[in-house]
Amino acid sequence: MAFDGLVLNAVSNELACLIGGKLQKIYEPDENEILLSIYCNGIQYALSINISSNLYSVYLTQNKKVNPLVAPNFCMLLRKHLINYKISNIYTLGLERILIIDFIGKDENNTSIVKKMVIELMGKYSNILLLDENDIIIDSFKHFSTNNGASRNILPKHKYSSPSSNKIDISKFEELINNLDDSCIIDFFCNNFIGLSKTSVKQLISEKNISTSLDNYTLLANYLLELQNNIKNSHVKCISVGNNDYALTYSQSTIPLQVNTFLDNYYNNKQENEQFLSYKNTLLSSIVSKLKKLSKKLSNINEKLEECSQMEKYKLYGELITSNLYQISKQRLSHIELLNYYDGTTIDIPLDISLYPNDNAKKYLKKYNKLKATNDIVQIQKIELEKEINYLESIVYEIEVSTCISDIYAISDEVKSSFSLQSKKKQKNRISSSKSSNNLTLPIKYNINGFNILVGKNNKQNDELTFKIANKDDLWFHVKDFHGSHTILQTNGVTPSQEILNKCAAIAAFYSQASNSSNVPVDYTLIKYVKKIKNSKPGMVIYTNQETINVQPNSFSDLQINSKQIE
Repeated sequence: MAFDGLVLNAVSNELACLIGGKLQKIYEPDENEILLSIYCNGIQYALSINISSNLYSVYLTQNKKVNPLVAPNFCMLLRKHLINYKISNIYTLGLERILIIDFIGKDENNTSIVKKMVIELMGKYSNILLLDENDIIIDSFKHFSTNNGASRNILPKHKYSSPSSNKIDISKFEELINNLDDSCIIDFFCNNFIGLSKTSVKQLISEKNISTSLDNYTLLANYLLELQNNIKNSHVKCISVGNNDYALTYSQSTIPLQVNTFLDNYYNNKQENEQFLSYKNTLLSSIVSKLKKLSKKLSNINEKLEECSQMEKYKLYGELITSNLYQISKQRLSHIELLNYYDGTTIDIPLDISLYPNDNAKKYLKKYNKLKATNDIVQIQKIELEKEINYLESIVYEIEVSTCISDIYAISDEVKSSFSLQSKKKQKNRISSSKSSNNLTLPIKYNINGFNILVGKNNKQNDELTFKIANKDDLWFHVKDFHGSHTILQTNGVTPSQEILNKCAAIAAFYSQASNSSNVPVDYTLIKYVKKIKNSKPGMVIYTNQETINVQPNSFSDLQINSKQIE
């Protein structure tokens, strides 16, 4: 994570555009985020403050956020104290990851009041504090107490004190020049000087082509001081660096709010990705849990069916005993040998010694009737259960191949309409149920030599493509014996070549569970031969008059080379 003291200083310099602006609205769109709406010089700004442990940041944003219907407590407190206040100053404490926003307003007696918002960006200890003019804490997003092992009290009515640190400013590098050793140059600077992340130091070393020898420690320190001065003069910009990170570099660019704009895009994408992964894993977990329960239920059903498989034997025992009662001793016996008149063999039939032979016959026939009734019911249950398992397995496939949060919303809607599934964590009112409905995904589209190919992303979309969008003379493709997407080749009355058929089949194979296999069989037929199974789950169909093509699933690169993807 590169949001260090250097980046915060660059952000702070650009936030000077907010000085003199009026704070009009305050939101809490996420459990770790506060959004300030500020009107200044005819422009509406939105300042995002995030204090989550892995996304801590502050920057101006243009991305819309969904806000809860009822504002959380801290958000209400900020509204009470700061709405209609003006920003008088924005500054940092050196290279510490602490941003301070000074506000000035009026009380009911028209007396000027000064308040401060302190934003501490320190990993899991990140926090937002509201102070009065005497630096007394009015309240904070998170509370910490020395009684619970904290290094300082972050509690209402306590005097605010900034966090202590053993690190020094890079300008004081000379104080440590006699303590240099051959340890990692990156660790040395990050462990001893305020406001430096490993990403920033690595980037500067790479940019300036600095070796890690002891002779170059001073050189790196000078470059860091130079970078600080460039930040003060707004001669920097953010750039992407390896492993999904970013750093500051020198720039004479005159683009306004360059650093803030970069961070807005970066963190918005990162938030969406983390949200996507979180929702994806939650939904997948609930489906897998449901599958485990159904699989256990199926196992129990199979055990019952195994027991029921003996029913014909019990029927035979009962019939043979009944038909031979005239020659069977009326004594209580443990077993009896009788001729099986169906095949001429002799059968040794075990008996309940506590019962007479005729009662044993009744017992066997009663057991037969009970198992037959059970078998009839359980067979139906098994068919329905296997349908559910098959459907949920298709859902697992959809979730695993999903690439964005709108895909997850669509799948979640489908599941909710088919099953009463509860996620492990109930989503808070931050994301309304209507949000998912309004984020319907579009099918994947390809164009090959003038032919459009549509690929469904989920079962509901598969139904939509096959039964509403496709014409009866279009061709329908689906991987054989695997879960996969419905793939539609729109012919527009033109007969496609074998090459087109092969490519379309390869696309269908790629968007299936067999994507990593070779020589995958793909069935295709006219849309008019594809039928919806009555009372079945979305995406479940039967088809006839199919032909089969064996193909190698296309890779993404192949798809891009051989066709044009249409968004």
